[in-house]
Formats: sequence, structure tokens, C-alpha cells
Amino acid sequence: MSARQWARDLGMGAKFAVTGGREAWVRVLLTAVGVGLGVALLLLTTAIPNALANRGDRERSRNDMTYTSVVHKKSDRTLLVGTADTTFHEQDVRGRVLEPEGAQAPLPPGVEKFPAVGEMVVSPALDRLLKSSDGKLLRERLPYRVAGTIADAGLTDPHELAFYAGIKDLKATTKTTGRIERIDSFGSRDQSGEAMDPVLLLLVLIVFVVLLMPVGVFIAAAVRFGGERRDRRLAALRLVGADGRMTRRIAAGEALAGAVVGLVFGAGFFLIGRQVAGMITLFRMSVFPSDLNPAPALAALVAVAVPAAAVAVTLFALRGVVIEPLGVVRTARPSRRRLWWRLLLPLGGLAMLYPMIGQGRTNGNFNQFLVIGGVMLLLVGITALLPWVVEAVVNRLNSGGVAWQLAIRRLQLSSGTAARMVNGIAVAVAGAIALQMLFAGVDGDYTKASKNDLSRAQMSVTVPDGIPMNKVVQQMSGTKGVTHTTALFRGDVGDGRNEPERQAAMTVGDCAALREAAKLPSCKDGDIFAVENARWDSYTSNMDEPGTKLYIDPSYGTSEKGKELAWTVPKSIRTADSREDPSGDERGGFLFTPGALPEKAASTLTGTVFLQLDESVPDVREYVRNSAARIDPLADPDTWTATTQSARFTSIRTGLSVGATCVLILIGASLLVSQLEQLRERKKLLSSLVAFGTRRRTLSLSVLWQTAIPIALGLLLASVVGLTLGTVLLKMTSTSVGVDWVSVLSMTGIGAGVVVLVTLLSLPPLIRLMRPDGLRTE
Repeated sequence: MSARQWARDLGMGAKFAVTGGREAWVRVLLTAVGVGLGVALLLLTTAIPNALANRGDRERSRNDMTYTSVVHKKSDRTLLVGTADTTFHEQDVRGRVLEPEGAQAPLPPGVEKFPAVGEMVVSPALDRLLKSSDGKLLRERLPYRVAGTIADAGLTDPHELAFYAGIKDLKATTKTTGRIERIDSFGSRDQSGEAMDPVLLLLVLIVFVVLLMPVGVFIAAAVRFGGERRDRRLAALRLVGADGRMTRRIAAGEALAGAVVGLVFGAGFFLIGRQVAGMITLFRMSVFPSDLNPAPALAALVAVAVPAAAVAVTLFALRGVVIEPLGVVRTARPSRRRLWWRLLLPLGGLAMLYPMIGQGRTNGNFNQFLVIGGVMLLLVGITALLPWVVEAVVNRLNSGGVAWQLAIRRLQLSSGTAARMVNGIAVAVAGAIALQMLFAGVDGDYTKASKNDLSRAQMSVTVPDGIPMNKVVQQMSGTKGVTHTTALFRGDVGDGRNEPERQAAMTVGDCAALREAAKLPSCKDGDIFAVENARWDSYTSNMDEPGTKLYIDPSYGTSEKGKELAWTVPKSIRTADSREDPSGDERGGFLFTPGALPEKAASTLTGTVFLQLDESVPDVREYVRNSAARIDPLADPDTWTATTQSARFTSIRTGLSVGATCVLILIGASLLVSQLEQLRERKKLLSSLVAFGTRRRTLSLSVLWQTAIPIALGLLLASVVGLTLGTVLLKMTSTSVGVDWVSVLSMTGIGAGVVVLVTLLSLPPLIRLMRPDGLRTE
């Protein structure tokens, strides 16, 4: 068969598709919409790497951390930058305070000029928030006048909350917490990127496969719209002299036309979605529309693969169909489907994954080709097994009411069509169940229990250097919703003035505060205690002998020399047993009450105030953050949680949630289009039944049963495959196998809910199609 003849027949089919009148155009449009939705999601997927790369480039270009203990010298080209990050209603706010030290100080990306002292430039999202009624508490925390906005080049996404404020009297030092830096340029410093561990890489691979497989299934189903009407056209072609192979190629040409129009629709849907993406936030993620640019090579691959798949799927679907001049044999009872070859796909997938069982994260990365191939074969196996399952079950269902009988007879005659409608959602649910099992199984490896004792404190504030402890305690104690404060200050003592051989910690607080860090025999202001049995403390027992001369805040090469305070261990010193403080740390060394602290030593200490909150007070944490900002704009309170989670693991889970949301939207839209196409095919049949007296309620119930039975079987098969795949993936990561039945039921429930919603949306068109005028014909 020559390529010229192939092109001629495909072109003839495409011509029939676009010149066949209203019916042909409706069929093409339905196919194009179904294909277009899938193409739009594929284009979005190909644009994600570019969007993430651009986001990372902007993040690196504004980096102001030097990652060094050396303070740069002041010059005409340096800038002091203070980190003033905060949180507002669980949203992160990126904040920086700036003090240029010369005319050539570097400007942050996205900022045209430095804000004056008392002014700030803000992101558009923060500007909107501050102007809204919801931003009242945040306006109190940021007492700067808005003088401009940050351009896109200085933001990671359009909904980021960020500001740069002008301030004076910043002091560059690395002794506090590194929150103030002196820099001469913005941008990434020399940092070695941390390699992602194999399990996280496996998660990324599985997420992409699971999200893209339903898209491919839906595209394959969409190109087969209008099958029954096409059969009559193919018979007519045989009647005028076309042979069987030619009719199949012409049918493929019709599908090709729908796929090409679908590419155009998909590009349009993508451009619309691209603009909408900049307006919405899903799971705290958003992107600039300009970032969503598909890679040219991947976009070209989509443009070629979709039409080619349309031709291949059509030829495959017609491989067992006998097209004769007087009709198509498909309308007769089909031959019984065989099971053996359908089992080869999932078994082949398991065979590809088997070599990696037990590999875990200690034996290098998982083989990407085996992982992708194995998961794809398992999920594709659903599409092969489901038609057999539907046929085997519906052939055994007979007795029931009229609506049930109508539904069963329809399913017995076209079980393949019913399975195609369900294939996509079954694949999506199976992948989601497997991913839920994998995420739940490895969650413990990336989620750690916090050491914080939430029964003793719920927030903490790190006190900046130079702020009197009494001022901090008084300010925080008077904050609305704060019921109790515990202030503990920390410093160092050593046995030498410079580079001591032995050193120990020193903790300062009143008696009530010190009891949170040690078990004291008795206490009054002026007492000093030594804690010798704390973890990681091996020097205190050799330094607490009365009369020993020690130095407070000894120099280590980076501090200013000559400011160390000499201190002699007094005879009145007593010992105390260690106890974990509210943050879970065990403090050894020396405990000072304020009355025992040497003069000028307070300025060498770094303090932390632990806060107990009345959770019934609305916005209590916002009040705490506002009080801390009044003390110092760089004081950012920590909100305590019971657990902490790996940022990478959280970002992968967030990406899955965003992608799953997009796929669910695609599933719902494609199912609705498919349902409408099926109803349109049966317009005359429905009208005939109504004309003979069949109640509309009966027909509506029959349509519901026709949808419910395949989806129930599809979800059951998806659960089996999903549990199998999830078990294999957990074995691959050397994780104990466990099934979160709540997640499994929720995934199947979401899938069923989408189908129920689509069925309800299809009822109004169904009622219109049951009118008697549907019998009219030309």
C-alpha cells in the first residue's frame, strides 16, 4: 500500500468529516472538544518544567543570603539587608528591610529605586491585601507607607506576598541569627545543590505517569465518538465500490479531522487556561501566565502524537469489524471477549517493576524506564480488562424493572462503548489509590515529631541583640490572648578570653523561668546554679569549682575582641538537675537569676520568650506577631506544631494535588461530552420510546443505570489494580505495606461523585431529546 493512497483515503475521510452537513460537524465538534481538553492538559504539562525553571531563576536572582560567617567590609557598593519575614493567616509574607551604604548599592530585582526610610515597595498581592478590610492586623505590623510595587521579575508568582522596606541603623553581624547581611549583589552564591533522594524521585515519576495516563485514555476515547453513525456511512461506501481496507482508512481520516480540529481547540483552551492560571491559586500555588510556555519539542510531539494516535486507535477499533454493503456486523451479537491477552498487560507491568522490589533509598535511583513502563502497563491493563469485566457481568444480569431492563440490554449490546466512558476515571482512581498508599507509607520518613512541648508553650519569640529582656517580657505579656510568658536568655562562658579550650552554656531567667529548664532545689533572685548532667555537656563539671575564673562571651575569631567579661565562680553556687525546656532542649552549664548576672553581660545574651496562648481568642497569633514587630521589625515569632515535614516532600504532594484537580476537571468535562454524544446517537430511539408511552422517569433511570453499572465495575477494578500497584511501590521503597482504607474509599468516592455530577448535568439534554419531534428526519 503506497503512502499516496493512504494520504488520499485519509484526506477523503477528512473531507467527509467537514462537508457532511450538520450531523458531521456536530460529530467533529464533539470529538474536537474531547480531544481539545486532553491536548490542553498535555500542553500544560509540557509547560510545567519551564514554569518551574523560571520560578527558580527568579528565586535565585533575588537571593540575599551569603552563607558565610565573614562580614563584608562596608563600601559604596554594599547594602545592608535584614530578613523580616512574617506569617499572616497561615500565608507566608517575604519581607526585607534595606539600608544602602552607598550610591552604587545593588537594587533588588523588580525594584526601580530604594524605598526611603519609613517607606516600602510591595507586591501587587500584598498591596491588595493591605487595602482590604482583611489586612487590618497586617497593616499594624508593617508601619511603612506604600511607595510602589515590585515588578514580576522580583516575585516567584503573581500571588506572592512580599515587601522591601527602608530602614536605618541596621548593623551587619553574624552573631545573632544571620538575619542581617551586608551584600554587594543579589543572586545565588556558590551552593552545592542537595541531591533528591531516590524515593522522592520515584514519587515525582509516579505522579507524572498517574496524572498523564487518564489524559491519554480520554483522547483515545474522544476520537471514537460517533461510532454508530459512522458504521452506516462505511456501509454506504462499501455499496459504491470501496473495499474494506479503504473504508477503514476513510474512517481513520474522519477521526484525523476531529483530532486536528481538537489540536486547535486544545491550543485555544490552553491559552484561556494560561490566562486564568495567573488569577487563581490552588493549594497555595500559582504561576505567571508568561511562565506557561510549552517546550517547543514537547509541543511538537503532542501535535504529531495526537493525530497519529487518532488514526491508530480508529484502525485498531475497526480491526474486527466486518463492513459490508448492506451493513456492519457490529450490530449483531459480538463474539465473546478473550481474557488471556488482557492479563498480559498488568502481568508485564508487574514483571518490569519486580527487579526493583526491596531497593529502597540506599541502592541508588530507581530505573526510570522500568518504573514508567511498569506503571503504564498496569494502568493500561485497566482499559483492556474493563470491557471484559463489564461484558462478563452484564451478560449475567437479567431480571428487574423496565428501567433496569432497558439499561442492561443497552449494555449487553454495547459494553465496549460503556467501558470506554469509564476507562479514564478508572485509570485515574487506580493511580490515585496507589499514590495515596505510597505517600502514606513513606510519610513517616519525611515527617518528624517536633520536640516542642505544646502543653507548655504554643509560640516562641527570639529576642534580637541589644533589646532589654524586661521590655520584651512586658510587651509580650500585655499582648491580647497571651496567658503566660517564660523568658530564657542564653550565652556562653569559657575558660579563656580568646579561643577557650572548654566552654559551657549560660542561661538567664527568673526562678519560674529557670524551673522550666532545670529542677531547682530552691530559688531566689541572686542565685546561681550549675547543671552537670545535661546531654552533650562534658565541660561544666570541670568548670564549676568555686573560685574558677571564666569569661562570658569569649571570642572565636569572628566576634569583637576585648569585650569579654571576666567572672569568677562564687562559693554560693549550687547544683541542679537538667530538664528539657519547652522547646525540647536540655540546657547544661550555668543558670543565672537576673540579680546574679554581672553588669554589661545582658548585652551578650540571645533571648527566647515562650508563650502560652488562649486559643479561643480570634487571631491570637497575629496579635503576637504584631507585638514582636513593635519590639523589632526582624523579630519573627515561631508557631509551634506537633510535627515538621520535609519541604520537598510537601511540594511534591502539593504538585500532586494541583495536578489531580486539573485531571478531575478534565475527567468531568470529557465525561459530560461523551455522555452528550451517546445521548445524541440515541435521539431517535429515545423519542420512539416516549412516543410509545414510556415514561420519561423510566428512561432517565435507565440512563442512570447505564452509567452506574460500568462505573461501579470500573471503580472495583481500579481499586484492585491500585492496591496492587501501591503494594509493589511500597515493596520497592522497602516500606511496610499498609492500606489506608479511608483514602481508598475517598478516592473511589470522588470518582463516583464526578460521574454522578456528570449524570445530573446530562439530564436536561436528555429530557429535551425525549421530545416526539426527535422522530423527524429528512
